[in-house]
Amino acid sequence: MATGAAYPDWEAVYRDNVDRIYRLMYGKVGNRPDAEDLTTEVFLAALRPLRMSASVGEVRAYLLATARTVLAGYWQRTLGQEVTTLDDEHVSAVFAGPPVPSSAPRRISMILAALPDQYRRILELRFLDSCSVREAAAALGVSLANAKVLQHRALRRAAQLAQEVDR
Repeated sequence: MATGAAYPDWEAVYRDNVDRIYRLMYGKVGNRPDAEDLTTEVFLAALRPLRMSASVGEVRAYLLATARTVLAGYWQRTLGQEVTTLDDEHVSAVFAGPPVPSSAPRRISMILAALPDQYRRILELRFLDSCSVREAAAALGVSLANAKVLQHRALRRAAQLAQEVDR
């Protein structure tokens, strides 16, 4: 579709952009169920305020801005802390010198080891094994609602442990 033209209807907007938004979300969250939910959330948030008279380029820019907002909200809800800012000193240090081997695997192992068994297991299922919440609930033998609560509490505790590890 030409970037200067307008979309004929909402269905055309969705069909032309759903793959782009989904790929963006999947690249940011790393798992299919959350990426699908976030993609849906972007289109629902854009549905009412989006002008159908806008050009294709304007629609895509609006969807991208909406996706950023939805993603920031997701990380705020998931981790309970803002993750959209970057520390200038850290960024400068990263770009100043040669690549340094990542300490992330060691940090993750330390954080997971410090979590209670249920918390560790829900996070492993969801983020390392790419299970949906429903699949993780079945594997743990708990209800879907309980799995959601476990995941939320586990992520909050993991974020606290990550801050302790960084000190």
